[in-house]
Amino acid sequence: MILLSVHEITKHFGPEPVLAGVTFDLRPGERASLVGPNGAGKTTLMRIIAAAEQADSGRVELHSSARLGYLEQHPEFEPGHTVWDEAHSALAAIADLALTSEELASAIATETEPDERKRLEHRFEHIQYELHHHDAYNLDYRIERILEGLGFAKSSFQHEVGKLSGGQQNRLLLAKLLLAEPDLMLLDEPSNHLDIDATEWLENFLIESEQAMLVVSHDRYFLDRTTNRTLELYQGTVESYPGNFTQYKRLKAERLEVQKRTYERQQEEIAKMEDFIRRYHFGERHQQAEDRRKKLERIERVPAPREIAAPPMGFPPASRTGDIVLRAEHLTKGFPGKPLFDDLSLDILRGEKWGILGPNGCGKTTLLRCLLGQLALDEGRVILGTGVKIGYFDQMLSGLDPQEQALDAVRPSHKEFLEQQRRDLLARFGVTGDMVFQKIGSLSGGEQNRTALARLAASDANFLILDEPTNHLDLWARGSLEKALREFDGSVIFVSHDRYFLNQVATKLLIVEPGRFRVIDGNYDTYLHFVKQGLVREARAAVAAHENSLAGAKPGQRAPRDDSASTKSTKERRKRKYPYRKVPEIEADIAQREARIEALHQLFASEEVLRDGSRIKQLKAELEEHESALPRLYEHWEEASEMN
Repeated sequence: MILLSVHEITKHFGPEPVLAGVTFDLRPGERASLVGPNGAGKTTLMRIIAAAEQADSGRVELHSSARLGYLEQHPEFEPGHTVWDEAHSALAAIADLALTSEELASAIATETEPDERKRLEHRFEHIQYELHHHDAYNLDYRIERILEGLGFAKSSFQHEVGKLSGGQQNRLLLAKLLLAEPDLMLLDEPSNHLDIDATEWLENFLIESEQAMLVVSHDRYFLDRTTNRTLELYQGTVESYPGNFTQYKRLKAERLEVQKRTYERQQEEIAKMEDFIRRYHFGERHQQAEDRRKKLERIERVPAPREIAAPPMGFPPASRTGDIVLRAEHLTKGFPGKPLFDDLSLDILRGEKWGILGPNGCGKTTLLRCLLGQLALDEGRVILGTGVKIGYFDQMLSGLDPQEQALDAVRPSHKEFLEQQRRDLLARFGVTGDMVFQKIGSLSGGEQNRTALARLAASDANFLILDEPTNHLDLWARGSLEKALREFDGSVIFVSHDRYFLNQVATKLLIVEPGRFRVIDGNYDTYLHFVKQGLVREARAAVAAHENSLAGAKPGQRAPRDDSASTKSTKERRKRKYPYRKVPEIEADIAQREARIEALHQLFASEEVLRDGSRIKQLKAELEEHESALPRLYEHWEEASEMN
């Protein structure tokens, strides 16, 4: 059964079409992503499918029994409604069914005519089936589950929607869509305004749901977890690929390689034929030339490779700094009634790439501004290393003057930078042609972001501090920025909600949560691995309990710090159970053993191994050895994380 059919959709906003014959089908249970560079027309296509905008030509057909739900970007709510009222309104159809069921039950109890009673009972059974299918007797639980999963505290359920922030209103729209359970969900940037915890909850919810969906998102981690098909929208048309975003990238590269070879071979053949025609058209071999001209006219031209070019991006080599680029000692910061971070200490070494991770509102941007000296600390100090020159990317792009041309915006104050050098720099970040002469305020969000990154590259900084640098960047520009930062030989600290970006760039993570923090050696996958094992949570609890007991502090009270002998004697009083090892070494050992355990399980499924009794005995012994070693390694990791 075809749930949605999109056929030959076209749409113009100028001389060139944005959509030039888009065609694809969606079936029940398919979870497709719609990907393409900024400006390709993804949102326009979504609005046409949702009947919020008209196509110039073509047709969209939804199965007659299917319901479609569209996540709009501009919320409109009933005045005076609370969060709970709005969420409950998404279930109005089910509430009406429940009311109809009660009325039918009363009618059946009083009906004496057998045929009419049978008809009422049949209808009652059908409605009961629908109520059971939609879990209608647990509506309040469903509302609570979805609101809390998307970051709404129970205390906010009775808040008026008109007083919510824009981000909260968008999250409420998403909650209503999930509650309504349409057969096909159109999700345009559903993870916008969600922190990582809420995004992970949404991923799990969508994975478990049976509805089909078409999603536009710049979150590659989200796409990898939730989608099983990828639709690439480029140059006005759609190409379909099986699998999630990572599989799409692999298949796209393979398909592109074939397209390039086929196109280049044909172009060589055409060039040879054109040369022959040009040389012999008026000579003795005129007839041969004429035959080749006719043959050339009949050739079906292979289209040019469908390649989405990413801006190359890149930062200049960094000047050398001291070994310690930045030292933060006992940083504490909060606002009235809202503590953010407390007693935070860390060293950033030359060449390290630090990612800062944490829920919305925990103070990540505030921490960056404290490190920069833009905000005063309540306690503690920040010390910069020798020869450090900071470059700052502000997610609000406040350093760019909206009335200034892009070409002037990247002009550095510390050196002469000729116009051609500035144009070359902007081109490296994807700002080309007449865009360089446009005022910043007239550029799109992605173009402004890339101009700000080019300006950062022109600053010759050796220590980059970045606040959400991937905002407004499409998937290809994000990949280029990741590569540029990995190859940058200076130091970096950045805040990002993009877990894929964190995986590709970070060598260390600072996990910031209200009232506590933790450093992880590795990227987001490393952190996720230890969270799944429960080690991070257990280690945090152990450290907090240990520090409070030593300081005689009450629960929730910060222990008094002592930078002298008492700290040393504290560690001496608690003896190590295991010999000293660096945390990264233990993590590597754990990962190696877990990988071997997985490989051994796969070997046990091999027929060749199962026929060899001595081999089975040997592998079982090895498996037992690895499985018995893991609990000790986990304990060793906890001890090293706490005491090193």
